[in-house]
Amino acid sequence: MDSTTLITCLLVALVALAAGFFIGRARAQAAITDHEGQARERAARLVADAETRAADLQAQAEKLSQEKVARAEQTIADRQQSSKEKFLRQRAELEEEVKSRKAAVVAGEDKLRQQEQLIAKQLEQTTRQLESAARRETELEELKATLQARSDKQQADFQARHDKQLARLDAQQQELDAALAATAEERAAINAQLETVAGLTAEQAREQLVENIRQEAEMKAAAYVKDTLAQARLTATKDARKVVVETIQRTAAEHAIENCVSVFNIESDDVKGKIIGREGRNIRALEAATGVEFIVDDTPEAIIISGFDPVRREVARLSLHRLVQDGRIHPARIEEIVAKTRKNIDEEITEIGERTCIDLNIGGLHPELVKMVGRMRFRSSYGQNLLQHSREVANLCATMAAELGLNVKHAKRAGLLHDIGKVTTEEPELPHAIIGMELAKKHKEHPDVVNAIGAHHDEIEMTALISPIIQACDAISGSRPGARREMAESYIKRLRELEQLGASFKGVQQCYASSSMPKT
Repeated sequence: MDSTTLITCLLVALVALAAGFFIGRARAQAAITDHEGQARERAARLVADAETRAADLQAQAEKLSQEKVARAEQTIADRQQSSKEKFLRQRAELEEEVKSRKAAVVAGEDKLRQQEQLIAKQLEQTTRQLESAARRETELEELKATLQARSDKQQADFQARHDKQLARLDAQQQELDAALAATAEERAAINAQLETVAGLTAEQAREQLVENIRQEAEMKAAAYVKDTLAQARLTATKDARKVVVETIQRTAAEHAIENCVSVFNIESDDVKGKIIGREGRNIRALEAATGVEFIVDDTPEAIIISGFDPVRREVARLSLHRLVQDGRIHPARIEEIVAKTRKNIDEEITEIGERTCIDLNIGGLHPELVKMVGRMRFRSSYGQNLLQHSREVANLCATMAAELGLNVKHAKRAGLLHDIGKVTTEEPELPHAIIGMELAKKHKEHPDVVNAIGAHHDEIEMTALISPIIQACDAISGSRPGARREMAESYIKRLRELEQLGASFKGVQQCYASSSMPKT
């Protein structure tokens, strides 16, 4: 390439560069002009917004200022009103206090005037009484002088009469002594004549007469005793029957036969599913905790609780009632509710015992005996409720003891406690009468009560007068028509023996025998 071409290219390049420079500058100037216009518009909008916001803020500030001024004025007005009311109230209170004080002063002045009038009246009365007392004293002095003179005269007359009577008595004594001396002489003469006729001295005759009278008295007494015994034999049976019949008629009681099942009513059969639980875990927990059997069958709205122990059945019934009401039925909750229910039943047993002692007016009973009396409520004797039976025997004993003139309190006490051997927690191989006697002796009951308890089934000899009464009244209460049922008692006894047999095996901690009564 030659230099001319190179120069030409350079010139063209320089021209192009210059043209590009001017064109770029023109475009940059146009762009700058456009940006300045947009910036001015944005600045104008920002200024307008700022002015609008400033106006709004100023309006809000004026409004807030007006509200604060209004609130301040209202507060000042309220405080002024409150101060005015307080001032008026205090003024009214002060005026009321002034009025009350004035009234008190007026009342005090009236009371003082009344007291002054009363004192004046009392002073007048006292003055009149003093004057009257002075007059009475003068009259008494005059009466005393008159009586003294009369007394002196009467004493002189009495002394004179007394002297005359003494003289007369001396003369009569002398005459009596003379008559006695003559009578003694005549008696001696008569005795001498009798001794001569009878051939006995006076002392021998007296002894013989006394012996004859004694023999005659013994014969008459023996005949009287014989007649009395014969009459007693004729009337004893009749009188005893009369006392027993009157006692039975005066003490009538209801007769309730207890069963081995209890029925728990539910509102709907849907509850049965909750009670059974998943795979029967709830009902198994209930049976394990209470020791009774729950029978959930097709019986509508009812669950049968079966068990020979009434205390366990009651604990089961109350526990199931609380669980159904609570709605939360699961094994842990079941154990908690059963424990609480058992504690409540123990408290109820003590309360029943105390209420029974109060009803029968029996005081001073040991707390353990009171608790045993309460446990009778949940026991039965041959199907007869044991507490009802014991209360009836106590009333019968009190009536019969009153008829026979014996100690009513001891008889009633022994009648209530005669079957406590049936409710003891320990069951040794001894008759319940002996167990009850040992319990009564342990808790320091009266010896007559102890003997009556131990002898009411002839296990020991009767030494107290009330013992035959307890035995008779126990027979009366148990022999009432429908009072007892032998089959139920033997059945329950068999179940209890089964429990004892099961618990006797090694490793067995708890054992429950439960079954429903067969239908007859």
